[in-house]
Amino acid sequence: MKEVAEKCSGIVNEHGPRSLAMMLGGGNLGCPTQGIFAVSFLRGMGSQYLYSALAQELTGRYWVDGKTFGNQSLHSTPHLDETDMLLIVGWNPMMSHHTPQARRVLKKISKDPDKVLVVVDPRLSETAKIADIHLPIRPGTDALFYRAMISIILKEEWHDPDYIKTHVRGFEKIRPWFIDFDAKSALDVCELPYNRVKEICHMFTTRESSHHSDLGVLMTRHSTLISYLENVLRAVCGRIGVKGGNVFPLSLHGGRGGRRESPDEKEARLWRTLVTDYPAIINTYPPNAMPEEILSDHRERLRAVIVSATNPLRSYADTSAYESAFNKLDLLVTVEISMTETAALSHYVLPARSAYESWDGGAWGDFPKVFMQVRHPVLEPEGECLEAGEIFLRLAGQAGLVPEIPDTLYEAAGTGDRLQFGRALLEYIQSNPGAAKKMPFIIGMTLGKHLDSVQLASLWGFLQTLSPSFHEMAGQEGFHPGPGLGEEIFQATLDHPEGAWIGGVVEEDWDHFKALATEDGRINLDVPEMADWIQEIDPVLESKKLKEGESEYPFIMSSGRHWDVNANTQMRDPAWNYGKRACAALMHPGDAEESGFSDGQMIRVTTEAGEEIIELQVTEETRPGYIVIPHGFGLVYQGEIYGANANRLAKNTHRDQIAGTPLHRYIRCRVEAA
Repeated sequence: MKEVAEKCSGIVNEHGPRSLAMMLGGGNLGCPTQGIFAVSFLRGMGSQYLYSALAQELTGRYWVDGKTFGNQSLHSTPHLDETDMLLIVGWNPMMSHHTPQARRVLKKISKDPDKVLVVVDPRLSETAKIADIHLPIRPGTDALFYRAMISIILKEEWHDPDYIKTHVRGFEKIRPWFIDFDAKSALDVCELPYNRVKEICHMFTTRESSHHSDLGVLMTRHSTLISYLENVLRAVCGRIGVKGGNVFPLSLHGGRGGRRESPDEKEARLWRTLVTDYPAIINTYPPNAMPEEILSDHRERLRAVIVSATNPLRSYADTSAYESAFNKLDLLVTVEISMTETAALSHYVLPARSAYESWDGGAWGDFPKVFMQVRHPVLEPEGECLEAGEIFLRLAGQAGLVPEIPDTLYEAAGTGDRLQFGRALLEYIQSNPGAAKKMPFIIGMTLGKHLDSVQLASLWGFLQTLSPSFHEMAGQEGFHPGPGLGEEIFQATLDHPEGAWIGGVVEEDWDHFKALATEDGRINLDVPEMADWIQEIDPVLESKKLKEGESEYPFIMSSGRHWDVNANTQMRDPAWNYGKRACAALMHPGDAEESGFSDGQMIRVTTEAGEEIIELQVTEETRPGYIVIPHGFGLVYQGEIYGANANRLAKNTHRDQIAGTPLHRYIRCRVEAA
């Protein structure tokens, strides 16, 4: 700990705070509260460079929601309990879940004769199999599809003018983008029947409809623009903030009308990456940019990286670029439970406890209730491993980032009376306002020692900052609003390891538009950055673009597949997948026959970034010209590599122009017998 802290401090003192970065993910630790301590350490060292898995997938959507809703943390989600039509694009919830009891809920919608489930996906996914309508869209044409839908709806005057007048700003400015658009030609490029899509548009505008998408569009061509078009579609149809439509989940710190406008990425106080010029979106930077930021000759280039709960050499795009970059670092530290590929390349590996050995938890906003769970450890830790949060707290201590803490706080924590400790903590902060920024360290050093878990202590601290509006919501679930509410909820969740509803509202009284953080409380569709980009979404231009590279790389590859037996890079021991075709490339029978391939043979997949050998699985679940391979494999186990590493096939510079997210669902490749 002392050596790592000294080396971090030495690099920052010599080269400036931009030379240090933190990289966090979900990974093998599965302990989200470690992030509170990790980010506090990073900020204490003066750096803003937090790279995370979030920016591998979702930040384009977060950027758009910041522009349209006023806050990058404010997102709409389908009101599944009330919706009678669910439009799904590039999302496979039967495998990826993302909503409570997803399979049960989706099957219920599918079997209800009064409801309609529509899935738009190039592949016949597990969700598409239970859908009423499946549109096997051509890969990479989702932006054309959305622009065509909006065009049809406006031309047929199926939009909701009253809703737009009351709740939307900027509609008239963007309306011309869709009125003269050739939707028929666009859908021809998408290889979808015009009349079928028109029928779906009519259903979407005449029913209590909702919509959701996922990585199928968040990791494809025009990703951030697609997220914008999705908000336009919902807004012009009046499907945001209404029963059965897309609603805003509740939050512990937002609550009724409690959200604040988030800082724009253009604010001078927020850094941009030096070489690639990407902004921080929801305070995190894209992993795709990191190799270039390290390999640069810039005097303030990245020189030290601390990695926790993620494995960049298998989780992020362009393994070859990461290997080159990490080998150039002055310091690479990995916090992990196993000797991952990234850990093996590190100067230091700090052993962390697994999720089974650590206290952890959190709150999840839903509608109309909020759920919280404190997860208990179920195994005694072995050896010297620590909670990941404890590791970062100790690093902070060695780096001199923990302030001097009075004995009164230690004594109050030792009494076992957390209410008394809370009063002592409040008095300390009132007399030392600057200490508030180091609150995780203070609580960890005091209450964390008494609870034998800094992560558990951080959850207690998290509950002491509930917004006034949440106190009202907690009362709906039988809690007592007031100074002791945080402690009451903390104890209730300790007593119920399965979790508990801790707040809610009466649906009829909930005004969703109070959640908006825009200046005028309306959905903003006038986003200048979209004006030039949307002109590229033209049938003729897109037809040409979609053919680029076709002669050398005739197939489109989708890197990543949600299903039961893979979870990022956690399935390290091949015995866990024994008897399953866990790592195979899906190919349509027509393509296999034309290429002379047979099911089960080994094939070589080659892209601009590299090549991998993988087993072939011939199936009609995918469409011609489109192969699908899983992520999370190519892992080293006891000296042997198992499966194909999808990220060696993904070029890190093949990314979204605003968010920097990788285009994993649209990678040109060629396929040969191995």
